Amino acid sequence: MILCYYISNLIRYIISYNKRGGNNVNNKFIISTDSGCDLNYETCLKYDIRPFLMSYSSDNSVYQDTMDDTDKQKFYSDMKNGMIFKTTAVNIKQAYDFLEKLQQENLPIIYISLGSAISSTYNNFIQAKEMILEKYPNAVINIVDSTLASAGYGVLAIEASTMRSLGKSFEEVTEYLEKYKGGINTYYTTSTLKYLARGGRVSKVANVFGSILSIKPILRLDIEGHLLVEATGHGKKQTFEKLKRYIKDTVTNPEVQILYVAHTMEDSEARILGEIVKNEIGFKDVFYTIIGSIIGSHAGPGLISFFYHGKDRTPEK
Repeated sequence: MILCYYISNLIRYIISYNKRGGNNVNNKFIISTDSGCDLNYETCLKYDIRPFLMSYSSDNSVYQDTMDDTDKQKFYSDMKNGMIFKTTAVNIKQAYDFLEKLQQENLPIIYISLGSAISSTYNNFIQAKEMILEKYPNAVINIVDSTLASAGYGVLAIEASTMRSLGKSFEEVTEYLEKYKGGINTYYTTSTLKYLARGGRVSKVANVFGSILSIKPILRLDIEGHLLVEATGHGKKQTFEKLKRYIKDTVTNPEVQILYVAHTMEDSEARILGEIVKNEIGFKDVFYTIIGSIIGSHAGPGLISFFYHGKDRTPEK
């Protein structure tokens, strides 16, 4: 089944590649990321973003992320039924093998990584890059620490691809990513902190406090990418009202940008909440995506997050 899945994806990629005209101006450099970006595989094909498929485990079984929406839904069903999943950062050998395969195309490479404050993936890719340069001295590789998680760096990958299709250079796209990544804002809320606490992403004390008092957290990432509990609300309604105020206070020019909504809840519920934020704050459009198994292993079911351009994220308080 796994072999059939990857053969199918390869065929879709070749078809997509040929439709774009092969190695044309849109392919003068490679944009890559990892599956923690929470775009699905079809979106990566559409924008010619090369994803590294990360791995996760349960008990003694190891799985590879497929970035497939149907698989994501089964993943959350398994979590609700008691399965516990764990993730590990991409190791140096995996990073090296991925970059070396891309290097065979003899094009400059931009790799947009899961934030270094959350995972050691970025640092391992930096070390892999140095090893690649020893073997291929003429290689041109830029590893970007997104300082983000989930669709936050999915946004950066899509925008980098769009700039490439408009003829922007490798240097221009690299400069853009470094300049604007701090302005990608995000606010999350979730029905429970137990999954984030279990993975060490938030304090276990915060989890117990919220569970006892039925308080809903509002989370954000600081400028370095640390996950923080920004505020709390009593019940879903009050929490969502507070969350909207945070978005309104930090967004810039919503009328010209897309709001990205990444979630682990029922799709219909996420779309209702997304449309409310879009209409009340005035975003041009909304892009919905289901959080995948890598971020989802820590987020658990019942989480919704909003990503958009705004004021630079602030340091941890």
